[in-house]
Amino acid sequence: MWINLLEIIIGFSSGLAVGGGFVALITMLKILPRLTQITKTVSLIHFYISSIMIGALFAGYLSFSVNAWDHSLFGSIIWGSFHGVFNGLLIAALAEVLNVFPIFLRRLHLKVWLKWFVMAFVFGKITGSLFQWLFFD
Repeated sequence: MWINLLEIIIGFSSGLAVGGGFVALITMLKILPRLTQITKTVSLIHFYISSIMIGALFAGYLSFSVNAWDHSLFGSIIWGSFHGVFNGLLIAALAEVLNVFPIFLRRLHLKVWLKWFVMAFVFGKITGSLFQWLFFD
């Protein structure tokens, strides 16, 4: 019984640490406000926040449930697309906040290609997510 209680405390503490780090990353780097500014969807910021919270709760449920979630090929495509879009936009916003791409492209004298460079990362992430979900599921 003491072992189970200790496992619960360690698991809960680890979850709080990881969740706190994720929230700190998004908050301190102002990724979400910058993402809404880049995409010109500032009025939808509450939707973004709610989506992240619901997604985190749903992913936590899927991680700890013993039930298998069986879905079709179309479901895998949609699920992988959501993963790719989220990760791609998060990476693009993080890179934009940190000015990684502008500095890199300015030094290579490719500043006019910044928009296409960021979109290549976004679509690459979508393609990678779809590849993983369709072929390694």
